Amino acid sequence: SSPKYGSASGTITIKGNKFNARTPEAIVWYNGKTQWTYMKKTNEVNVSNPTQAKQMSMNPYTFIHIYKTGYKSTLKTVGSNYQVHLVANNQKRTVAEMYITINKNTHVPSQVKMRQGSTWSTIDISGFKAKGISNNSFVFNSKEFPGAEVIDLR
Repeated sequence: SSPKYGSASGTITIKGNKFNARTPEAIVWYNGKTQWTYMKKTNEVNVSNPTQAKQMSMNPYTFIHIYKTGYKSTLKTVGSNYQVHLVANNQKRTVAEMYITINKNTHVPSQVKMRQGSTWSTIDISGFKAKGISNNSFVFNSKEFPGAEVIDLR
C-alpha cells in the first residue's frame, strides 16, 4: 500500500510543553495538562487531558522534549538546514519515525514529517514563535468563541 501524505499549514506557538496551534480547520490550546481543540466547521470545542502518545500525534512539536527518550537520532546537513531523523526504539509507538527540518542559523523548525504505522504526514511550519508568550495563549478563552459548544471528554 502506498503511504498517504497529509499536510497542514498554520502557525504554532510553543513555551516549554505548552502550545497553541492554528490551522485553517482548527485551533488547539494545550497548557501542559488540558487540551482544548476548537473545530471551525462544527463550532465545537473538545476538552481532554491527552496521553503522551496523543500529544505527539496532535502536536509533533512535542518532539522537542520527547525525542530525548526512546528514539535514536541522526543528524545530517541538507543545504542550509539540519535534518534530524528520529526512529523509535519501540516501533509500536504512536509515532514510529520522524524527520525534522531545522534552519542551521535560526534553529527554527520548518517541516516535520512523521510516520504513524505506514502512514506519513507532513507539516510545514510557518509563523513559529517561541519566546515572550503569556500563559493565557495556551488556554481556551470561551469569550473569544461565544457560540461554541464545549464538549468535555475528560
